[in-house]
Parts: sequence; C-alpha cells; structure tokens
Amino acid sequence: MATYECEKCGMSVNATCGKCDAPLVNDTLTLDNGTEVQISRCPNDHGKIKSPMCCGQDMSCSIA
Repeated sequence: MATYECEKCGMSVNATCGKCDAPLVNDTLTLDNGTEVQISRCPNDHGKIKSPMCCGQDMSCSIA
C-alpha cells in the first residue's frame, strides 16, 4: 500500500480505492514533456491520484 508522509510534520496517510477498497499502489506517470509525477493508482484500474498535500507541499511516498 502506498503510504505518503509529510516531510515537515511527519503526518502519514494510507489510501484505498473508493470503488473496490483495494490498497492503492505507488507508481509514476510520465507527462508529455517527459517529467515524471509520483502517483498512487488502483490495482484494479479504477483510476489514479496525485500525491496528497500537507503543510502546503506534496507528501512523498517511497518507491519500493
């Protein structure tokens, strides 16, 4: 399961899919300009989200 953590305050969050309740998995999305964005996606192809925010910045997730 993807666990996002705030580098400033240490808060962490786990995410599951709202449609199937499966734990989201960490992944990357490559934009048209070649930039990679860290995302979490449903392993059952119900969608993906960008990282959550805390303390005014994106929370990070370790890539396994």
